[in-house]
Amino acid sequence: MSEKRIAIIGAGVSGLVAAINLEKAGYSPIIYDKKDRVGGRVQTDYIDGEVFDKGFQVLLPNYPAVQKYLNLELLHLKYFSSGAFVFKKDYRSKLGDPSRDFDLLFPTLFSSLASISDKFKILKLSRKLSKKSFENIFNSDSQTTLEYLKNFGFSEKVIENFFRPFYAGIFLEDSLRTSSRMFEFTFKLFSNAKAGIPEKGIQAIPNQLANKLKKTTFHFNTTIESVINNEIKFIDGKSTQVDFVIIATDPSKLIPNLNNQKSDWKKVDNLYFEVKNRVINLPMIGLVAEDDALINNFHYLKLASADRQILSVSVIKNHNLEDAELKQRVKQELNEICDVDVVELIRHYKIPQALPELSNLNYKIPHTETKLKDTIFLAGDVLSNGSLNAAMLNGESAANAVIEHISGLTVGVR
Repeated sequence: MSEKRIAIIGAGVSGLVAAINLEKAGYSPIIYDKKDRVGGRVQTDYIDGEVFDKGFQVLLPNYPAVQKYLNLELLHLKYFSSGAFVFKKDYRSKLGDPSRDFDLLFPTLFSSLASISDKFKILKLSRKLSKKSFENIFNSDSQTTLEYLKNFGFSEKVIENFFRPFYAGIFLEDSLRTSSRMFEFTFKLFSNAKAGIPEKGIQAIPNQLANKLKKTTFHFNTTIESVINNEIKFIDGKSTQVDFVIIATDPSKLIPNLNNQKSDWKKVDNLYFEVKNRVINLPMIGLVAEDDALINNFHYLKLASADRQILSVSVIKNHNLEDAELKQRVKQELNEICDVDVVELIRHYKIPQALPELSNLNYKIPHTETKLKDTIFLAGDVLSNGSLNAAMLNGESAANAVIEHISGLTVGVR
């Protein structure tokens, strides 16, 4: 059984989970990745003692796959408060879930960002989705998130002041065209638990998964040109033969007859600034709700007591600005809308492939549907909904499909 050569293309979360399941079945997979480390789109830079995630990403600890594959205690999550601090010109207000953060009770009750009716509808929606399974959510009729919010009865005020900026940061698009399935999925998760970031950055997630692997061989800085049946061709002209391949990245670039099925991607600019002052003292995300602003959200990397204040800022709107122009525009918005005084720009990550642009969303791919050819299987979040949960579940599905194909036995899938 262990003599079978099984290659995994992509050392992201999905590929790592696939390897974990293959190792449990007695195999020694080989992972190839064009980057210099594990993580795929989940990466962090460590510079001069500071932690810089490449793009603002949070972990929802109540993801079912997270509870299965990660030890949350070892991640030392720094949790955000259950809400957001919304900034508009000459106005700012907190809006959150007072049932889980008592400090948000009075700010939420008296916030003019939403009507009393809107606040009750938020509670109503939370109760409704608490009774709806993830499978049922992804089997529901799909509409845009904006249509969903309007049909539920939310006012234009709360949509523009809260839902649009908040979910724009999650979906990486501000028109709220993303499927209502994804909205219900994330709203349910946010309603039940606080989001957090590992103490050592988002990179700690793939690092923990990789540390579980004892029989897997890694080949980093390795770019693959194509996969044809059992042959993997590398960009340097070399090739290797394997028995099976799991493609845990966008397959359209690797499979010749999938070239016309190239995935579209959402992009984001993530800028880190050293700043002079704090305008949010709670561990809370700041949202900018001005229509003409480029900034979508920001948060402080450290607690209020830290000597050096670093701000992470996300820009998701399309723009044609040069780097220097974007830096100046963001600094100006931070000052004029949020009263934040910038000292200097520290890092600027331009991320052209932050989230896949998906239409027909699903919760996960059944392992019986991961096979592209007898020797090629697919994994990755691009097959489902772009979430960390989907990446893990689809990695598991692909590994189980390979194991089942080799053994001829049905693999028990939970």
